[in-house]
Amino acid sequence: MPVFSEDVPAFDVTGAPADPVELFVAWLDAAVQAGQLAPHAPVLSTSDASQDVSARTIALKDVDSSGWWFATHATSPKGRALAENASAALTFFWPVVGRQVRVTGRVEILGRDEVELDFLARRPAARAATLVGHQSEPLSSTVDHARALATARARIDEDPGLVDPEWAVYVLVADRVEFWSASHDRAHTRLLYTRSARARDAREDDLWTQETLWP
Repeated sequence: MPVFSEDVPAFDVTGAPADPVELFVAWLDAAVQAGQLAPHAPVLSTSDASQDVSARTIALKDVDSSGWWFATHATSPKGRALAENASAALTFFWPVVGRQVRVTGRVEILGRDEVELDFLARRPAARAATLVGHQSEPLSSTVDHARALATARARIDEDPGLVDPEWAVYVLVADRVEFWSASHDRAHTRLLYTRSARARDAREDDLWTQETLWP
């Protein structure tokens, strides 16, 4: 079956920037311009203390020099897994442009200021849905959910500044970032960035090393 469009963009690794965040933002912008649906929705993979692996699609909130940002309930399955094992991975797949980015590293939980800014930036309906909680727990009746959602929306209407105490914002501090570019002859191009220093605040050009990989 056809997978990629006929005109997938070329990837010249010799022109890749020193920082993978710069290349990621350029590729994300290209995916947006090409009409890729949900280009900001990667798969987050986690593993808990029992080494049970789980994956789900989430929304990327931001990306900057500190890493890739996302948010969720601290009491959700992914929040509990990250509390037990901070190692995680994000996988972005943009078939419209024939590209994939894999980000792996450790996840850090951010402070209350970031949590409040993120939560209050959400639409009231989204904040109410978050306040309902019980993510991934068994649901005995849709009526129960409707009632809980109505109660949560009433709380939001009464107190617009209300912030869910269980809401958390995370940043994945990458150790490895791989950029994969498709080729119709299967000679795919892969460029791997590996962090050469653990310091998040470092800005040296040698913070990342680059190497190309076999397809």
